[in-house]
Amino acid sequence: MIVPMSEPLHPDDTTSALPPVSVVIPVLDEERHLHAAVAQVLRQDYAGELEVVLALGPSTDRTDEVAAELVASDVRVRTVANPSGRTPSALNAAIRAARHDVVVRVDGHAEIPPDYVSTAVRTLAETGADNVGGLMKAVGRSAFERAVACAMRSRIGVGGGTFHVGGDAGPVDTVYLGAFRRSALERVGGYDERYTRTQDWHLNLRLRQTGGTVWFTPDMEVTYRPRSSVRGLARQYFQYGRWRRVVAREHPETMNARYLAPPVMAVGTTAATLLGLLWTPALLVPTAYAVGVVAGGAAISGGEPVRTRLLTPVALATMHWSWGVGFLTSPRSLGRSTP
Repeated sequence: MIVPMSEPLHPDDTTSALPPVSVVIPVLDEERHLHAAVAQVLRQDYAGELEVVLALGPSTDRTDEVAAELVASDVRVRTVANPSGRTPSALNAAIRAARHDVVVRVDGHAEIPPDYVSTAVRTLAETGADNVGGLMKAVGRSAFERAVACAMRSRIGVGGGTFHVGGDAGPVDTVYLGAFRRSALERVGGYDERYTRTQDWHLNLRLRQTGGTVWFTPDMEVTYRPRSSVRGLARQYFQYGRWRRVVAREHPETMNARYLAPPVMAVGTTAATLLGLLWTPALLVPTAYAVGVVAGGAAISGGEPVRTRLLTPVALATMHWSWGVGFLTSPRSLGRSTP
């Protein structure tokens, strides 16, 4: 839980007195990427005071040594322990250790532009929102990663989430990462540490339920690197589906067609395939799904190399089925207590 430490940022703050900012980063097994992740924060064009708080989990590589080097080389960098290694616990620990009224979340693999913090602070002040965030711009390197990026940037892949597909600035249900007023985090008690996944969505839900606003702005764009294998992508979306079911159990009013589409597809397609063994016309259902995925993949991957275009339907189907099966098989015990 978050302990109150300071007064909130007021919407009428101006650039003549820029509020100090704490950037919090959960860290686990990030030996290869930690230097670059911290460097991009320290290179921000923000003219106000800036600190970086690294929440260190029990890494099995040289992450702790790299973190110690960063602390020794720049007084703006500090560390805090996260014995559990879980993301929500890391974020809460970093927020507790943070000194300032504006808290900006950054992940170790996210790539933020130089004006990310300054844009976040300006948007918080202009909108009065509790949390502001922008576009999760999926960008792949390999053919499969590029296929996943196409799927993640499309409505056929992820529904209508603004932070995935873009849109105009305004209030939304959730955003990617986020820049927060500390007072808002304190109001809802920080991240719910029961949630191994979807902790961002759940936090933003509680911010909105307690009268706050979550604001999307296309001016805050973050480069995201997708999973590099079918297995990794399947595991990721399976967990997303499982944990979204936990939110649905606790907050059934949040369910809509976007979230129900994958499990309904999984049940309907499977049932029709089995029925098709006895009644051939039923096979039109899985056939229609396959045709839709292939056609949709072709539509969203225009301009990509041939191999990427061929792999895009694979990425779409992997995301749909993994999310749907995860949702359907989510155990009732999941999320009932902090591991």
